[in-house]
Amino acid sequence: MNTFTSPFTPAFTVKTLAACAMLAGAAAALAHVTLPPGGATVGSDYNAAFRVGHACEGANATTGLAVRLPKGFVLTDAQARKGWKLDVQKNAGDGEVRWTAETPQDALPGKERSEFVLRGKVPGTPGTLWFKVLQTCDVGAADWAEVPASGNSTAGLKAPAAKLNVVAQGVATVDVQGGWVRQSVPGQSGTGAFMKLTAPTGAKLVGISTPAAGVAEVHEMKMEGDTMKMRELPGGLDLPAGQTVELKPGGYHVMMMDLKGALAKGATVPFTLKFEDAKGVKTALDLTLPVGAPEGADAGGAAHKH
Repeated sequence: MNTFTSPFTPAFTVKTLAACAMLAGAAAALAHVTLPPGGATVGSDYNAAFRVGHACEGANATTGLAVRLPKGFVLTDAQARKGWKLDVQKNAGDGEVRWTAETPQDALPGKERSEFVLRGKVPGTPGTLWFKVLQTCDVGAADWAEVPASGNSTAGLKAPAAKLNVVAQGVATVDVQGGWVRQSVPGQSGTGAFMKLTAPTGAKLVGISTPAAGVAEVHEMKMEGDTMKMRELPGGLDLPAGQTVELKPGGYHVMMMDLKGALAKGATVPFTLKFEDAKGVKTALDLTLPVGAPEGADAGGAAHKH
């Protein structure tokens, strides 16, 4: 059998902007001022919740946050915070929203996480919006304003701006992280794929396809008495709004059956994920996953033996 390789060269290539959040630097991003995982559909209303995870370096509290709005984002309103002054400056196509603690007691403690929320409408064409955010503290400030010279990867940036991917109609806004496929050997008929999915407004994963296998389904493994059983989820996998659902060995996972060839470590496999929201709107996401467990991943094989 021939080894299956996709025409895409990167180890983890997402063919749409909806899932371009970087695997590298994901942990570091937790320390930045960021937007929630996932994108927004062209022309839609969007709640931008800027997450502050810590105070500035050497500071004890965050005393202010100023969000510079990118061109193309039309501000609707901003959410007030008790004990904070809210200033809104609307310009044609851009502007600024600023929150300032009224007293030291109202400031956000250094180790406490919180969200500063504004609302608006995203542009009618796909692309990436960069929200530059100035965080002021009782000591110093941090300007989260770096934008990559090309592309939209924030890997290597020390103070990246908050990123929002605006995607075309029909493209899912679901964020995909940490995806991989278990390698197989010639003659092996099945294997599994794993990933973490986050749907910003909630969705259901209702279908999966890949040219690497005749059948791809979401399966669940769980103990029933003393027996571990695996079954397909015929109704799809629910993705609650804003919550990360992990597909991993021994739990939910993608079961690939009737493999078209051996999957060697280092190869890549394309997938199409199909989603449906609470209103019945259907979207899809094309992505490519690497073959082989990443360092530190649980690579147990029990999840894929019928």
